[in-house]
Amino acid sequence: MTHLVYPGALHTRFHHALGAMHLMSLAIEILRSKGHDITRTEEEAATIAILLHDIGHGPFSHALEHSLVKEINHEDISMLIMERLNTEFKGQLSTAIEIFTGRYHKKFLHQLISSQLDLDRMDYLNRDSFFTGVSEGVISYDRIIKMFNVADDHLVIEEKGIYSIEKFLIARRLMYWQVYLHKTVIAGEQLLVKILKRAKELAADGEEMFATPALQHFLKNDVKKDEFLEGGIHLLQFAKLDDQDIFASVKVWRDHPDRILSLLCNMLVDRHLYKTEISNDAPEESRVQMIRENAQISLEINQDEAFYFVFTDVISNRAYNTGGGNSTINILMKNNETTDIAKASDLSNLESLDKTVTKHILCYPRII
Repeated sequence: MTHLVYPGALHTRFHHALGAMHLMSLAIEILRSKGHDITRTEEEAATIAILLHDIGHGPFSHALEHSLVKEINHEDISMLIMERLNTEFKGQLSTAIEIFTGRYHKKFLHQLISSQLDLDRMDYLNRDSFFTGVSEGVISYDRIIKMFNVADDHLVIEEKGIYSIEKFLIARRLMYWQVYLHKTVIAGEQLLVKILKRAKELAADGEEMFATPALQHFLKNDVKKDEFLEGGIHLLQFAKLDDQDIFASVKVWRDHPDRILSLLCNMLVDRHLYKTEISNDAPEESRVQMIRENAQISLEINQDEAFYFVFTDVISNRAYNTGGGNSTINILMKNNETTDIAKASDLSNLESLDKTVTKHILCYPRII
């Protein structure tokens, strides 16, 4: 829902997948030039893995990740789709799956796909920065990739690239607060989540809901993780879903006889989003209750229904995890020793990026 704040943010995850695949070709070329053996088969497998790394994302990406199917994340769904493709292509994706899951013996190939300095992050930071116009997210991905090396089977950055890594970590932190966790983006995503929640409740009560066949499947069936992971009909229906399935339904539901669903859908389509307050401390319960009571009066709804319109939640941001095991960013010093970026950097505030910053949000309709 970032386009609600930054109108240029209309690029797709397909663009991102192609961009990440391009960066993989650059990274492999650099590592080969430094004497590291990467076979053509491994190159193809790593390219397939990065191309498919996000294929399990559903409509509206992270916003609805747990709304259609509970307790399952997009990585699990990506894995299911890759396994299905592997069967279809008679085992030709086996090496790609091993790299994707970190089981392949050359661990650095997995780090190129999933780590705290992977090609996924490098592409989306630059791409999202470009399309939103938020210049703080611009990173020197070409410089970083040229500094790639391998030590003890782990991806490392040569010492002369340390400043580019510092900028990368700070850029990621700024992009989260200014773009991904912007209060208006949060308001749009929370509204969409509440709409799907209400629609599923109505469908569970036997209400006939307008929806495409694929969306209808997830409205009527409360699909759990174990059921989904078995594959079959749930995966096939999920693969048919995209943003259009959701938004077409939202437009039709504006006129639904259920007043709560109708109000929520009209708020989203007409861009009358929640007013969202972000604070370091949790809002006082007495104030939340007062706003909820005002909502009941203003919107003529009952106490249970008020939770669709007035609620609290928490958001968090952690730019770097020094305890991230094999995914930590290690710097290859001139004496051939490796050290964590947080220790190698002379930036005093870099270690502070390791702390998880948690903030509290309070959402309520602007008319209250």
